[in-house]
Amino acid sequence: MAKPIKRFEELQGVSREHHHALLLSWKINQGIKKDVDPERIQKYVHWFREEHLKPHFEIEEKWIFPVLGENHVMIKRALQEHKRLMDLSLNASDHHDLQIFSDELKEHVRFEERELFQEVQKLATDEELKLIQEHHKEEEFCERSEDEFWK
Repeated sequence: MAKPIKRFEELQGVSREHHHALLLSWKINQGIKKDVDPERIQKYVHWFREEHLKPHFEIEEKWIFPVLGENHVMIKRALQEHKRLMDLSLNASDHHDLQIFSDELKEHVRFEERELFQEVQKLATDEELKLIQEHHKEEEFCERSEDEFWK
């Protein structure tokens, strides 16, 4: 079993948000397994995109990614994946598309947690870490419970 990753305090809130993205992936997969109408799943995905994914990506892009710089190979990959995930989350209209979004979201989170954030922790200055912490205000996750299609 893999050893847990030790995350700097300044990055822990952003890391916890990754957990919610993994839960989204799980919920989508549960909905697909239960043959839930894709429109119901998509409604939830749209809500998650606006409430959680978009603000999360903005924090990463404005405060975390600059630590490595826009020309860093990992940052180029992350930005490309952010754009693709935003597009997929908007346009997934059937189980197949939703599955692709779910799989790519899961892989993206794993990449950021296992590789990109590790590199950020190696290279970030105290000042950069302080800025990340100042600008990321972690809010308690508020579930949209009107249609819990995954249950």
